[in-house]
Amino acid sequence: MILLSVSHLSKRYANYASSLERFAGWFGAPVTPTEEFWPVKDISFSLSAGEALGLIGQNGAGKSTLLKLITGTVRPTQGAAHVFGRVSAILELGLGFNPEFTGRQNAYHAGGLMGLSQTRLGELMPGIEDFAEIGEFFDQPVRTYSSGMQARLAFALATAERPDVLIVDEVLSVGDSYFQHKSFDRIRSFKAAGTSIILVTHSLGDVRALCDRVILLDKGHVLKDGRPDEVVDYYNALIAAKENEKLTVEQLREKDGWAFTRSGTFQVRASALELLDAESREPVKVAQVGQSLVLRLMAKAEADVSRLVLGFMLRDRTGHVVWGSNTWHTQQLLQNIKAGREIEFQLPFTCALGQGSYSFSLSLASSDTHLENNYEWQDNALVFDVINATQPVFIGTSALDARFIINGAGA
Repeated sequence: MILLSVSHLSKRYANYASSLERFAGWFGAPVTPTEEFWPVKDISFSLSAGEALGLIGQNGAGKSTLLKLITGTVRPTQGAAHVFGRVSAILELGLGFNPEFTGRQNAYHAGGLMGLSQTRLGELMPGIEDFAEIGEFFDQPVRTYSSGMQARLAFALATAERPDVLIVDEVLSVGDSYFQHKSFDRIRSFKAAGTSIILVTHSLGDVRALCDRVILLDKGHVLKDGRPDEVVDYYNALIAAKENEKLTVEQLREKDGWAFTRSGTFQVRASALELLDAESREPVKVAQVGQSLVLRLMAKAEADVSRLVLGFMLRDRTGHVVWGSNTWHTQQLLQNIKAGREIEFQLPFTCALGQGSYSFSLSLASSDTHLENNYEWQDNALVFDVINATQPVFIGTSALDARFIINGAGA
């Protein structure tokens, strides 16, 4: 069931030579503006019940304008957005709040603007106060609130009743970790109940964890639309490409479903990457919990480079980072590498992972970040599975070295 349909949505802001020409343009006169800017241009997509969509992109990409067009706070120049059901949106911190009103008064006022009756708001008020957890400040003026307290009140009000479509734009980023966790739990429960979610955030981990689909915007256009791992990895490569003019980006999806993204200037290339058993040195595709392993990389310099740093990142199937580090942080920086030189890197480790599928990504760069001289970056360069054949049953991605100790269990 489609709850949101966006068709060829565009917004134009224009400057005219005079106020008279601007006024004439409002009534359809053929007036040419002196300059125009399109923050959103020809965007189309639909959203089904229970589907979560992430909108990502750099500042100025058009994310906030698109949300304002969808919610009707800004009129489109072209196209249309249709919402089939009740929409609840948190677009800007404190939007709709009067700083002189108390939190309770603002909840009644802003809730009325959302279409809720005063009677219904009275019924919901205990739940709003309880979820916001701002204590006595609920009856204090909002001008005395911190940004985090405003975020708590705004989210508690917007989600007091489960909407058909919930739109959240960066507001949760100002809250503390506890409230972010609490808020995402509510978002997940709404999603499971059939609410469609649009999430705008710079936290790509949240996008991977919550969203079924991601749209990458750039200068008002859809640059990429697809599965979270594929679009997020492409976005990371794109950011690096903007910092490195000669960077190449390529992407494909492997047969096992992992998205492989490769970028770099390739002044240094990864010629071989393999996971080996530490004792037999045989390749490993399926590792066991507790097994001693070695991740081995061969790299070749195609040109002279002044510095070389190798980094590895381990992620689980959902894209969460399990571990990551590089030779910059371990103070093993290599310098003055000549063209033609081959270097072997080894990373011995014990497989302290839970059952599941994992991937290693690699980075060859000149510093602690691949945004500076990205020689080669490979997302999901090596994929392997982990099984538990010898340890007691446990859940999760980490095999803790933990044992229960029980005292006082005697008769």
